[in-house]
Amino acid sequence: MCDLRDVAMNSKAWPFEEARRLAKRYEKQPPEKGYVLFETGYGPSGLPHIGTFGEVARTTMIRHAFEVISDIPTRLFCFSDDMDGMRKVPENVPNQEMLREHLQQPLTVVPDPFEEFESFGHHNNAMLRRFLDTFGFEYEFYSATEFYKSGAFDETLLAAAKNYDKLMEIMLKSLREERQQTYSIFLPIHPETGRVLYVPLKEVNAEDGTITFDDEDGREWTLPVTGGNVKLQWKPDFGARWAALGVDFEMYGKDHSSNTPIYDGICRALGGRAPEHFTYELFLDDKGEKISKSKGNGLSIDEWLTYASTESLSYFMYQKPKTAKRMFFDVIPRAMDEYHQQLQAYPTQTPEQQLANPVYHIHSGNVPESKMVVNYSMLLNLASVASAHDKSVLWGFIRNYAPDATPETHPDLDAAAGYAIRYYEDFVAPTKSYRLPTDLEREALTDLRDRLAAWEGGNDAEGLQGEVFACGRERFDPMRDWFKALYQVLLGADQGPRFGSFIALYGVDETVALIDKALAGDLVG
Repeated sequence: MCDLRDVAMNSKAWPFEEARRLAKRYEKQPPEKGYVLFETGYGPSGLPHIGTFGEVARTTMIRHAFEVISDIPTRLFCFSDDMDGMRKVPENVPNQEMLREHLQQPLTVVPDPFEEFESFGHHNNAMLRRFLDTFGFEYEFYSATEFYKSGAFDETLLAAAKNYDKLMEIMLKSLREERQQTYSIFLPIHPETGRVLYVPLKEVNAEDGTITFDDEDGREWTLPVTGGNVKLQWKPDFGARWAALGVDFEMYGKDHSSNTPIYDGICRALGGRAPEHFTYELFLDDKGEKISKSKGNGLSIDEWLTYASTESLSYFMYQKPKTAKRMFFDVIPRAMDEYHQQLQAYPTQTPEQQLANPVYHIHSGNVPESKMVVNYSMLLNLASVASAHDKSVLWGFIRNYAPDATPETHPDLDAAAGYAIRYYEDFVAPTKSYRLPTDLEREALTDLRDRLAAWEGGNDAEGLQGEVFACGRERFDPMRDWFKALYQVLLGADQGPRFGSFIALYGVDETVALIDKALAGDLVG
């Protein structure tokens, strides 16, 4: 363990860089609470999206890295801000009219539009926990509603009342003059309507721990700040939660970065120590727009897992967290293939290289063996050329190529074959477009067909690749025109696999028959 710790202390992998920064926080003495607390926040105003998963995945990676270099125990809280008022109706849920009747009510009071849970907040919380459990994360779930109503937050809320002027000073600096006139850090929950009220306060009584305000009908009310009668505005809530729980680390998107001084200031004003932060770049949809819970644009977690493994999604999350990434269906095949490439490289790497390998962080150091003798992109091409709608068809080819492979001995390959079939049906089949070869391409294809008909080298992918090159080398300049022709004429696509490997998998005789069909014009139309 000491050797691994020594290597980790010098690793340039970003989880270790963040872990070392966090470790400096307790160089002199361990935390009084007995553990280092990691937190991730979730606003359940809409269905959990893939960015929410990314926060937990990346925080988990840093948490494990910290555990490698430090003996201090750790905990991870996933905190749901489910007491927020529903400001608008999400576009991607049913029963829109019903939801409009409950605008401004806390999400744990709004009825569930799916009619499955006691509230919309409870529904979205359950969705989040299901997603996180799918990936095997170790976390403790916290509900803001329970946090406020149970009294767990009371001490901090009373401190906020006593330090009201100081907290308001921090907040007012960030607001426009018009907003300053009506702003308060406290939002009362109306005793009759249950709505979260954005109203100016007439008085904050620090001694009694109460606030006084007029509601929208001009009636005066006095409520205690404790017991769930009042909630904090979201920015003060962020910092107050850090102070109340003793949060040591939290990451959030770039869109929050300008608020960091506010969060930190609130936390310190309430007697807390501001945590370490990590700001990541946002995920973008296919149009380059920010992924939004309410719009439901971009990929959902369920959609990704329809076409690829959980590990491939974790791999995508690991890559360059401080770079904005476009996240749409076309990134999935590459993520699957690169994940397994890294998995296959891991056993032969030095300890330094292993700690820099994404799979080390995806699997918290317990890295499995890859059984992917055929990569995902090749499975897609195989499904396409065979017009396969069942993974058993792919296994027929796989067994010829790798006789020792079975679905039982190679479960990751078997799962990938199923993913590839679904991806092919939904994204490849609708876009397949074959064309006839030009005269020069016909000549080269005929040459390749004859070479393959006379081939006696079995499934030697390198030897077959040499034959493919030989047919194109003297006819095409640049050579990429030859490969583009192979893909467009034989596969109905603009891009494709290393062709020698494809022939080895698909079969030499089958490839001869495929070329014959293309030359006869049978693939077009």
